[in-house]
Amino acid sequence: MLNKYPLWKYLLLGFVVLISLLYAAPNLYGEDPAIQVSATRGAKVELATLDKVQDFLKKANITPKSASLEDGQILVRLTSNEDQLLAREALSGQLGDGFITALNLAPTTPAWLEAIGGEPLNLGLDLRGGVHFLMEVDMDEAVTKAQEQLVQDLRTELREQKIRFRGIRKDSKSATGVILRFTDETVLDKAVSHLKPINPGYQFADSQENGEFILLVSMTEEKLKATKEDALQQNLSILRNRVNELGVAEPLVQRQGTDRIVVELPGVQDTARAKEILGATATLEFHAGDYETDINDALAGRLPSSSVIYKERDGTPVVVKKKIILTGNHIVDAQSSVDEYGRPQVNISLDSKGGSKMSRFTKSNIGKPMATLFIEYLPTGKKKANGKAEIEKREEIANVATIQAQLGRSFRITGLDNTAEAHNLALLLRAGALIAPIQIVEERTIGPSLGQQNIDNGIKAMVYGLLAVVLFMFVYYRKFGVIANAALLFNIVMIIGVMAMIPGATLTLPGIAGIVLTVGMAVDANVLIFERIREEIRAGKSIQKAINEGYANAFSTIADANITTLITAIILFAVGTGSIKGFAVTLAIGIATSMFTSIFGTRAIVNAIWGGRNDIKKLSI
Repeated sequence: MLNKYPLWKYLLLGFVVLISLLYAAPNLYGEDPAIQVSATRGAKVELATLDKVQDFLKKANITPKSASLEDGQILVRLTSNEDQLLAREALSGQLGDGFITALNLAPTTPAWLEAIGGEPLNLGLDLRGGVHFLMEVDMDEAVTKAQEQLVQDLRTELREQKIRFRGIRKDSKSATGVILRFTDETVLDKAVSHLKPINPGYQFADSQENGEFILLVSMTEEKLKATKEDALQQNLSILRNRVNELGVAEPLVQRQGTDRIVVELPGVQDTARAKEILGATATLEFHAGDYETDINDALAGRLPSSSVIYKERDGTPVVVKKKIILTGNHIVDAQSSVDEYGRPQVNISLDSKGGSKMSRFTKSNIGKPMATLFIEYLPTGKKKANGKAEIEKREEIANVATIQAQLGRSFRITGLDNTAEAHNLALLLRAGALIAPIQIVEERTIGPSLGQQNIDNGIKAMVYGLLAVVLFMFVYYRKFGVIANAALLFNIVMIIGVMAMIPGATLTLPGIAGIVLTVGMAVDANVLIFERIREEIRAGKSIQKAINEGYANAFSTIADANITTLITAIILFAVGTGSIKGFAVTLAIGIATSMFTSIFGTRAIVNAIWGGRNDIKKLSI
C-alpha cells in the first residue's frame, strides 16, 4: 500500500526524537559561576583541603551554593559573578603554590541526565569570553640549539672513545653544521667510522686545509625538517602543560601552519598573567665551576677553551665549565617554598636519568663549586630581516653552591629575588622548558559581557530567521507547511543534541551561523518535495501517487545539493582553524539532520495523516 510506513520506522523515529531531546535538554538548565581548585604535582586535594576552602570562604563572608570534592578537584558553586571573583582572590591567596584556583562555570544539569552522559554544549571563546593568542615559534633558535647540542654530543663521543681532535666548533657558514679539526687523516677516518652510524640524519664531508684535516658534520634536509617539526610538537605539548597549570577549563591549543600555535583560554581575563606564563621560555643548566682559572685572568682574555664567563644578577662575573652536567629537560617537579631563613627557593625533583647524572657528578666533586645557569628568551620588540620577531637570549648565574655531599634526584635552587619569582620559575620548570622561543604575534581579549552579547545576537538572528521561514511555509503550503515547520524545529533540537554527544565539540558564533544556514537548507528540501507533489497532482495523478512520487523523485535532487555542501564543510574542517572548524562542524551536522527530518521525518507525519486513504480529494498544500 502506498504511503504506509511499517511500525519499526515509526519506532526508530520516536527513538531518535527521544535521544535528541534528552541530550539537548541540559542546555536549558544554565550554569552557576564556580571556582575550581586542583593540585599541582607534589600536592593533593583531599577532604582536609575541602575543609580549608570552606573555612577561608567563611572568613571572607562568602556563602557558596555548594562545595564538593569530585575527581580529585574541589568545585565551589557560587550565587553571583561578584562572589566568584572574591572567592578566587580569597582562595588563591590562602591555599598557596601547591594548588591552582581557576574560574569556571558549573552546569546545573540534573543528576539523572548526567548519569546518561547529558552535558550542555561547550561554548567557544567568542561566546564565553577569554583570551586568544597566536604564537610564533622561533625555528632559527630551534636549529641553533640542535647545532649546539650536536657540538656537545660529538665532543663527548670522541673523548669517550679517546679519539684525539684538535678542535670543534659550530660552522659559521651554516646554521646546521659542526666543524671538527684533526692533525692526522687516520684519526679522522676513525672518527667518521665511529660517529656516522650513531648519528643518522647527518651528512659527513672531509677536506684538508692548511695542513689540517677538516670534518664537516651537517644536517640533511630531512633531519632539518624533522628538527623543526619536533620543536613545534614539543612546544605544543609544553604549552598544553602550562595551560593546565593555569587551571583553564576547556582550553584550545593547536598548531597553525608550520611554525605557529593558536592558544585560546575561555574565561581568562588576566592577559598579563597568561602572557607571562605562556610566552616565557625559561630553563636551567647545571655547570661545574672553574675554580682553577683566576677571574682576573679570564676577564683579561686568558680563558681556557673549555670554560666560559657568565654573570650573576648583580653583575659579578663567574667562570664555569662549558660542559653541561644537566639540563632542565630532566626536571619532573618543581615547587617554590622558603628556606630556614625565610628566603625564597625552588625545590627540584629529577627523573631517574637526571638523578643518576647528578649523583655521579656530585659524588666525585664534593667540596667543589657547581653553578646553576638560568636561561631566558625575551622579546626585543624588533624584527629580523625576514620580518619575524627578534628574541634576546638572556643567561645569568642563579647561584653558585659548594657541593657538600652527594646529591640525588632532589635538591633546591636558591638566590631568587622574591617568592613571586620562585613561584613562576617553579611553574615553568614543572610544565617544561620550551624547545624554541615563542613570540605572541596576535592577541585578542573578549570580555564575558561581549560573549553574552554574541550569544544574544546569535539567538536573535536564529529566531528571526526561523519565524520568517515558519510564517512563509505556513502561508504558502498550509497543512504541509505546518508539518515542515515541526520538522524544522526538531532539526534544531537534533543539531544541539548531536553536538552535545560529540566529545570536545564546541559551539562558536560561526557555529550559530551554521545552524541558521541549515534552517534555510532544511526548508529548501521540503520546498522541492512539496512543489513536486503539486506538479504530480496537476498532471492528473491521484493524491497517494502524487505524494509517493513527490518524495521519491525529489530525493536525488536533494541528495545532490546536500552532498556538494557536505564536501565543502569537510574541506573547511580539514584546512580551517578555530571558529572555521566550528562552522564546518555545525554545517555538516545540520546537513545530515536536515536530510533526516525533511525527508524521513515529514514523510512519516504525512504517511500517518494521509497515507493509505483513498477518500482524499484535495490536499492542503
